[in-house]
Amino acid sequence: MQGAEAPQTKAAGEESLTPQHTRIMDPWSYLMAWLGGCVSIGTFAMGSSLVGQLNMLQAIIAIAIGCFVIGVALTINGAAGHKYGIPFMVQARSAFGFAGTRFPGLVRAVPAVVWYGFQSWIGAGALNAVSATLFGFDNLVAWFIIFQFIQIALSVYGFKGIKWLENIGSAFIVASLVYMFWSVIDKYGVTIDEKVTQIEGSWGLPFWGATMLFLGIYSTMMLNVSDYSRELKHGVRPGPLTTIYAMSILPATVFMGLIGLMVSGATGTADPIAVFSNAVDNKPLLVITLLFIAFAQVTTNVLNNVVPPAYVLMDVFKLPFKASAVLVGLLAFCTFPWVLVKDESAVGLQIFVQTYSAFLGPIFAVLVVDYYILRRRTLQVERFYDEQGPYRGVNWAGIVASVVGAAVALSFSAVSWYASLIPAGLTYYLLMKHWAPARRFLDDAPPAAPVGVQGVTRAG
Repeated sequence: MQGAEAPQTKAAGEESLTPQHTRIMDPWSYLMAWLGGCVSIGTFAMGSSLVGQLNMLQAIIAIAIGCFVIGVALTINGAAGHKYGIPFMVQARSAFGFAGTRFPGLVRAVPAVVWYGFQSWIGAGALNAVSATLFGFDNLVAWFIIFQFIQIALSVYGFKGIKWLENIGSAFIVASLVYMFWSVIDKYGVTIDEKVTQIEGSWGLPFWGATMLFLGIYSTMMLNVSDYSRELKHGVRPGPLTTIYAMSILPATVFMGLIGLMVSGATGTADPIAVFSNAVDNKPLLVITLLFIAFAQVTTNVLNNVVPPAYVLMDVFKLPFKASAVLVGLLAFCTFPWVLVKDESAVGLQIFVQTYSAFLGPIFAVLVVDYYILRRRTLQVERFYDEQGPYRGVNWAGIVASVVGAAVALSFSAVSWYASLIPAGLTYYLLMKHWAPARRFLDDAPPAAPVGVQGVTRAG
């Protein structure tokens, strides 16, 4: 039976991995969640890494292109989750197999945990600066530990917590971004004009590489977008959904990316805490700005860097969500974020984004080919929960195709995500069609039929 519900019996640790029938987010809440969840200090770092490569206009256009691609990609790969209510780790079972999903899960989880630690250190730095300014208490390590445990406590509430956290914080986030942008221009305007606006820059590979960098920050979410789209109420069409994604991501990315480019070009520092401590002369406004930085890290981490690896741990180790969320928070302590925030680390973070995008892009391509071309947007959902069914074990076609795509991508590291898509997608399609060990995973794929045949071309 096509589109059937999964069996109601739930294995241990499967509470949040079964199909989602009760949707808690309307389009407005969904937009606010993405807006609040995309104020990433990683975007600030990517802007810092472009100093001397792009001028202001080129940076703005690069960010806009990246956000448009992100919006389209999120809509495409999130369709299965929105239609059937399944999360990423379940969606991947048809392309990688029950055991094979550990591969895309691990590839998705590692960047999330690294960004979690990095952004937590930034947030703790902001709280420490507020504490030192108001009370004379200066202990960054203590604030890092406190801040991390606050985030862990918030993350255990899952998407219900995300909804109220993001909706409440979005207006504050937008207002603070505008103020921070104005403060930077007011403080460093002349230097920015000389070192950023007036330079020739490039419309060649550095420009397209920049679109990939800003896209790469979100390439993790493009992979597991079904974790979020399964919470969105039915009835939102692809066009409006693409607009929701692009318009929620664009403001935060433009402001944070340009602020990073401008302040690093003007001051030579990539530490946002040091930048705003110098840029804002008014103490109350400085405190508000620093609290914004801390709050933005909470909203971003809870949405983007807790849920995905938590679902991976749930799938692999059969843990409940709360235990998985706590474990992810503890793992973030082990990422040495104090090294990543150094000024000289901006280029290293750029390489980090390019490298993990080289592996995330191929997996994205495999999932899209699997859902749209091989299964024609029609899934037999009960088979995604049958460990002894056609998806048992490992689908090596998905893994081989991902490795092929990654190898090509690493050869073109500046545009790694783009470069990986066709090699991975084509390899996966050919292997699934012509490689005998992969045929089992197509047992439930609908046969080719004319447009309009029921159960084959049903809109998703």
